[in-house]
Amino acid sequence: MTRAVLVLGFAQIAVGAAAIFARYALLGGTPIGIAAARLSIAALVMLLLAALRPQPRSERPNAAASRTLAFAGFALAAHFALWIASLEYTSVAISTLLVTTTPIWTALYDTVVCKRPLSRLATAGFLVGGIGLLLVVGIDRTPAPIPGHAILGDALALLGSVAIGAYLLLVREVRAALTTRTIVTRTFSWAALALVVASLIAHQPAPPLHDGSAWAGILAMALISQLLGHTAINASLRHFTPNAVSFATLLEPVIAGALALAIFGEPIPALALLGGVLLLGAIGVVLREERVDLSSIENF
Repeated sequence: MTRAVLVLGFAQIAVGAAAIFARYALLGGTPIGIAAARLSIAALVMLLLAALRPQPRSERPNAAASRTLAFAGFALAAHFALWIASLEYTSVAISTLLVTTTPIWTALYDTVVCKRPLSRLATAGFLVGGIGLLLVVGIDRTPAPIPGHAILGDALALLGSVAIGAYLLLVREVRAALTTRTIVTRTFSWAALALVVASLIAHQPAPPLHDGSAWAGILAMALISQLLGHTAINASLRHFTPNAVSFATLLEPVIAGALALAIFGEPIPALALLGGVLLLGAIGVVLREERVDLSSIENF
């Protein structure tokens, strides 16, 4: 059990550090270019594994599932581009906090679109989360790399959260019929392709190869946060319930904020801290009510 706890703890640190790695990458790169490089590296690793261990024909997705995975990949691409862009305008702690509000948006989708009623506790969680969100975004904060646009940074992080929510909802449609490796390989590949095209259109190329700090950040995001971190989350599901792992992910904004304070000196204002506590509490309530299955979340 001690080893299982250590694996889960490593997963949260690895994923929580993603924003720190992204901030270093932004020193020499642009958001879409960085996201394209990160997803391309991860996709190449998965495609190499697929080439070394081909899947049986019975495990390959049909045409409908392939289309769903393509759309999921586009949503994943939007998530990374938006979230990395948010780090130019707002602090690491707040960006990471806002991008983890995904369970609220997926629960809201199920309530509005799927006509799934909310319990009283979940309704209370939404109200508390709204108050927390207002506290987080409605205050002056320490300037980010591009100061004066904190609200824009907050909006980008929230849109990134909605995008990963769309990804999860799409993956949920095909999850039962496909393996994790199939889902990861297809969605990473589509996301990488979409981001490469977007980087060309937006004239946001990857950082120059001689920029060691930027590429160190990109490689760390791809290999440590994405591949190792989320693989460790998946491995933790062998020892903990999905709900327990879901609650553990609430540590990610805390880890990111602590690392940003230690490395970049980014303080967290008292009102933002209070709002963050309320927002994390609301997310925890929604996770408890929805019983979120992290076996579908480890993909990103």
